[in-house]
Order: sequence, then structure tokens, then C-alpha cells
Amino acid sequence: MEHEDFYQSFRKKIQWWAKSEEGKNNKYVEVLMFGPDLFHLLCKLVIDNEVSISDKAKLGAAIAYFVSPVDFIPEVILGPLGYVDDIAVAAFVLNSMVNNTNPEIVKRHWAGDQDILEVIKKIIAMADNMVGSGVMKKIRNKFGV
Repeated sequence: MEHEDFYQSFRKKIQWWAKSEEGKNNKYVEVLMFGPDLFHLLCKLVIDNEVSISDKAKLGAAIAYFVSPVDFIPEVILGPLGYVDDIAVAAFVLNSMVNNTNPEIVKRHWAGDQDILEVIKKIIAMADNMVGSGVMKKIRNKFGV
């Protein structure tokens, strides 16, 4: 039997949850569905030679935050809803990167169906409500975004 990597496991969890009664009725289901593709994007960008070292450091920190069992809103306790903070981190790091570099670099690696720049804007607009303004402030300070 082949071992699933984090991305594959994450995608399955989110898809399963989105089909459940809890997921179908959750107001953040659309944002959570972006999670696996955002994680994939972070991984692709961190190895892209056109991305600056400072942006790679932030991308690496966001990847580590995704895979860490210890974060502000733990998945272990809340299940897939616990990824809302990870997704917010990804959006803020990506937004910071887009402001520092050519957005085409980000678009080139995006595997999702919607425009990545619109996805980032949507998540940032919802971030305070998703994770709470206090947690969001801590996240922004921790990641320098």
C-alpha cells in the first residue's frame, strides 16, 4: 500500500467533510475547499527560482504551519474546520508575495479553478470572521504580513 502525503490526505479529508451534513451546511466550506490547492501552491512557489529568498522564508513558514499539529486553531480538536487559520496564513503570505513580485509567478503554479488573486482577496476579506480578529492579529504578527 502506498503512503499518502500531506496534500493527498488533506484533500481527502476536506472533500469528505464537504460532503458531510456538517460540511454542506458550513459557511466556510468554500474557503476550506481551497486549502489543499493553497498548500500545493505554497510548495510549488518555495522551490521556484524566481521567488525571492525572503518570500521563500515566509512560504516555508506557512507550509510548516499547515503541517504542524500545534497552531492557533488545532485540526486535532476541530477537524477540518481547524484549517481556517492555516488557510488564512496562506492567503496573507501569498498576498504579501504578490505585492513584492510578479503575480504571474503565483498564477503559473495555481492548480485551482478560480483566479488565485480573487481567492486570496476573498479569504483575506473573511479572515477576521473565520478565525477571530485576535487570532488574526497574532497570525499577522507571527508571519510579518
